[in-house]
Amino acid sequence: MTKIRYATEDDAQELLDIYAPYITDTTITFETVIPSVENFKQRIRDISEKFPYLVATDDNGKILGYAYAHLYGPRAAYAWTVEASIYVDRDYKGHGLGTRLYQTLEDILKRQGVVNLMACITEENSNSVRFHEKFGYQKVGTFKKIGFKFNRWLDVTWMQKTLNSRSNQMTEVTSYDQLK
Repeated sequence: MTKIRYATEDDAQELLDIYAPYITDTTITFETVIPSVENFKQRIRDISEKFPYLVATDDNGKILGYAYAHLYGPRAAYAWTVEASIYVDRDYKGHGLGTRLYQTLEDILKRQGVVNLMACITEENSNSVRFHEKFGYQKVGTFKKIGFKFNRWLDVTWMQKTLNSRSNQMTEVTSYDQLK
C-alpha cells in the first residue's frame, strides 16, 4: 500500500532519480542540467519552511513520486498563491499515485489558508493538462514559444484553481510547520 509522508533531506537522491529523466528526456521541466544532491536538499529545506513537500512510498519505503508547492512569486501580494508541482516515477504512472499526492497536497494547502493554486505546464504535456482539469484547474493563459529546449520553442500554459474564498481582509497563510 502506498503511503504519503513529508519529504526530508535524506530523500534528495531518490527524488533526483525520479526527476532526472524528466530533465534529460522530456519538456515537462525546463531545467536542462540535473541539479546536485546538495542543491536538491536545499530545495527541500526552502520549500518545507512554509509549504508541504510530500513523497509517496511503497511498503518497502521506496519513493514512487513527490509533490510540493511553493510561492508563485516573491512579492507580498502573492502570499496566498502557490505553484504546485508533481513528479511520479515513470514506472508507476497511471496507478492513482499522482491523484493521492495532489489530494493530500491540496488538503494541506487549504488548511494553511492558500487561496490560489497555479500549475505551469508545457503545452504539449496534454496528460498533465487533463490531470489538472480533473482536479478543477482551469486554463488561464498560454505563453507562446516562451521556452526553448531540445532545439525547439515551446508554449507554456498556466492553469489555476481556487481553494479558499477571497475577502478584503485576508489573514496570513499558516506556516506548514504550524500544521504538522
